[in-house]
Amino acid sequence: MNLDPTKQRMEGSLEALRKEFSGLRTGRASVNLLDNVHVDAYGSLMPMNQVGTVNVPEPRLITVQVWDKALVKCVEKAIRDSGLGLNPQPDGQMIRVPLPELSQERRQELVKIAGKYTEQARVAVRNVRRDAMDAVKKEKLSEDETKDMNDKVQKLTDEYIKKVDELFAGKEKEITRV
Repeated sequence: MNLDPTKQRMEGSLEALRKEFSGLRTGRASVNLLDNVHVDAYGSLMPMNQVGTVNVPEPRLITVQVWDKALVKCVEKAIRDSGLGLNPQPDGQMIRVPLPELSQERRQELVKIAGKYTEQARVAVRNVRRDAMDAVKKEKLSEDETKDMNDKVQKLTDEYIKKVDELFAGKEKEITRV
């Protein structure tokens, strides 16, 4: 039995966690911060990178160069309503988004959110493990071969749970860094 599909699915869980973490504010500007912000443009919701260019000219400033002047107000509203606690400042077709200093309370809140994302990733990895072990049961293997495959699946699961925990530890350190 091949464990590559199982490994790929676990890697997908890890990638999803990385993507979630990239949208969490850490006090430093990042172009990924606005990845999950969608703009109501041309009658549909569009990702920020499809309506303008996102840049980080300074560590505590994000700029969005909106391509269509008619969308400046829509982009400003989308950033303001994103729940990220940002206050965009339009300047022609350029929108400046200064990042305020994070309070200790907000940092703790962000660590809790990161913890929830981490737990979701752990559950996803465990679900992949369950599916893999179910697939092993369906195979016509001897008792020893079944035990060996289950041990390999468990070892792979432990490896990915460790990677998830390491990602969380790094993100927590990044958030709490003052």
